[in-house]
This record gives sequence, C-alpha cells and structure tokens, in this order.
Amino acid sequence: MSHPTPADGIALTLAEVEDLTSRALSASGVSPANLGPLVASVVAAEADGIHSHGLARLPTYCEHARCGKIDGAATPTLDQPRPGLVRVDAREGFAHPAIELGLPALIAAAKAQGIAALAVTNSYNCGVVGHHVERIAEAGLLALGFVNAPASMAPFGGNTPVFGTNPIAFAVPRADAPPLVLDQSASVVAKSELIVHQQRGQPIPEGWALDKDGNLLSFPGAPGVGMNWIQAPAAGGQVGARVVDGRPPETADELMMDPATVTRGGYVLGDTVEVSTPRSGLKSYTLVGTGTYGAGATAGASYLFFTLDEAQEIVQDGAEGFYAAWVVTEPGADPATVADAVEAGLPEGFIAETGDDLAAEIEEQLDVGLGFVNTFLLVFAGIALLVATLLILNTFSILVAQ
Repeated sequence: MSHPTPADGIALTLAEVEDLTSRALSASGVSPANLGPLVASVVAAEADGIHSHGLARLPTYCEHARCGKIDGAATPTLDQPRPGLVRVDAREGFAHPAIELGLPALIAAAKAQGIAALAVTNSYNCGVVGHHVERIAEAGLLALGFVNAPASMAPFGGNTPVFGTNPIAFAVPRADAPPLVLDQSASVVAKSELIVHQQRGQPIPEGWALDKDGNLLSFPGAPGVGMNWIQAPAAGGQVGARVVDGRPPETADELMMDPATVTRGGYVLGDTVEVSTPRSGLKSYTLVGTGTYGAGATAGASYLFFTLDEAQEIVQDGAEGFYAAWVVTEPGADPATVADAVEAGLPEGFIAETGDDLAAEIEEQLDVGLGFVNTFLLVFAGIALLVATLLILNTFSILVAQ
C-alpha cells in the first residue's frame, strides 16, 4: 500500500534509503554478512511503496538488535532432511539471511523433485513475503509463501483476538513479463499499516480495527478536535481561531479544517469530506475553508470547525449548551482578578482560567497528546466592551478521509 509523503516528511532516493538503512543496522550490531538481505528488503519495500515494511520498520529492527531480542550477528544453518524439504535455522536472527541461504537449495530441490518446501525456524520478521516468492517465480517456479503470526484478529462478530494477520503470498512466472505476485494479509489490512498511520498521526479508514469492546476504531493517533467556528481574541490580543483560506462554515453541511489535515488528505476547497463521530456516525460535509487555532500547532490532530448548531448536534445530540465560554474584559482589567471572581460563582468541578494560563496549559498538553482540561470559563483580555462569547469544544474520535 502506498502512502503520500507527509507534509513535514523528507524525500529520500533509494540510494539514500540503502545508505541510511545500512548505517543504522550496522550501528545496532547487525553483522556485515546479514546486512545485504536485510537492507535489500527495506529498499525493495520502499521502491514498491510498501512503506509499512520499509523505513517504518527500521527503528524497530535496530532497537530489537540492540536490546538482544534479535541476534543481528547470527549465522543461519541449513539441512535437508528429505529430498524435497529444505530447513534453515535462523538461530534467533533475522529471517532474511536464512531465506537467502535457503532459496538456492529450495529451487534446486523443486526442479529435481517437482515440488519442494523451505521451512525457516527460530527467526524474526521476514519483511514483505511477496518479495521472496517473486524470486522463486523468477526462477521459473510457481511459489506460495506463508508466515505464522500471534493472535491479533477477531472472527467476524467477535472482539477476542483468535487469528493472526499472517500473510499469504503467491507468485507465478510469465513468459514475456515479470512474475505475477499476489501478497495479502489475512485481515482487511496488514497490522503494520496501522502502525504507520499511528506514527504519522493519520486517521485510519473505518473498519480497519476494533477496540477491546469490539467497537470500530477510526483514529489510533492524535485525536480529532471539533468545535464551532467563532472569531474571538485570545490572550494578549492574539488571534484565537482564524481563517487561513476560503471562509468559515455557514450551513450545517459545511466545515473548515486545519491546513495540515487538508494536505494529508489531498483535499481542495469544494471537496466532500466524510467525518465519523461516535454520536453522529458518518456524515458528509463540503470543505469551504482552512483554518487553525492559535499558533497552528496540532500535534498531528485534525481541527474541524462547524457551525454552532452542527457542532451541538455532533457533540451533544442537538442539545443546547456549551462546554466553555470566553469572557472578554475591558482594557486595563486584570484577567487573573476577573478569573478569581468568576470562579467563585461557578458550580463545583468547573474552573476559570486566564488566556495566558490556558494557552500554556494547552501547549503542554498538545505535546503529550491533546488531553484537554474540563474548562468552563476561559478569560481573555483585549476588547473595549464586556462581551460574553460562547464556544463549544470537545475531543472525539474523528475520521477524515476521501
């Protein structure tokens, strides 16, 4: 599966991928004898757009080699207990060198016997299985590849992991073309694809994953943040929510998103965006603008702005009410004094904060995962008249996808 380069990503040539992979693995204790097959696997995955098995795996490979979960210097051994059976012991190392050792013997045995099998034992991850069966097909043989896996997939209608996402790969030689290769996960998608989306803070399509209770997950990374559009000043006269391009939503079927989410999703103004929330399910909106909040840092989350009525419909089933109110003071008023006075009249469990305090708090929370405090009144300074401004704000699982 191919992924677009993230907006803040770095484009590398395949030669640079090869060099980076080789240096990282060498520094992690992988022996020169084992580097070749392993580096070739990462490069081939990137070349084919299977990033989940390319550089995305490299940090884990290095970490496991350094901590001893994998023996990066293991020397695989081969034996052939039957004419049509080749067995390679990876000796607790990577599967790639073991497969590299076993393939020539497998191909020779298959051509001599008409059919043969290669079994690799005591090994670590083998990368893209399709790449291995493709090499067998290039030798003129039909190839099937299977890999065992721990239980991580629930049966249809269940929520307990029973099956593994072990891949099944198939390759057939063709006379005047490269081999035909089919490589698929036993689940709707390879588990590694979820990891890639989580690393990038990107939403996953609905139906890819379930939580422990069997509910569909749509966002394993940073959450989506939905709010009604409101134009109001923030602390010290700074801008709170602001339009970057286009315009704010004016009707219930319109929304505005932050620029990073628009870029990740490949959207342009006028596109239809599907948004999924636990309360409202999947709904379609027209993208009419891009906007952000504060300085624009989102920690990978998606900011979505709706009309007030639509935000209330999404977050609280249409009930009129607000999670937060912004109070703007007259020039010269001390925000801390106003906050103390307001908090004295609030119900138990609610707090009032100055804009400066809230901004610092949110910035810190953005760094650790967008955990927003339960704030009822937020106090900001900078307007000549005392104005009551209402805001609805909530964090919830949200799906943004074309």
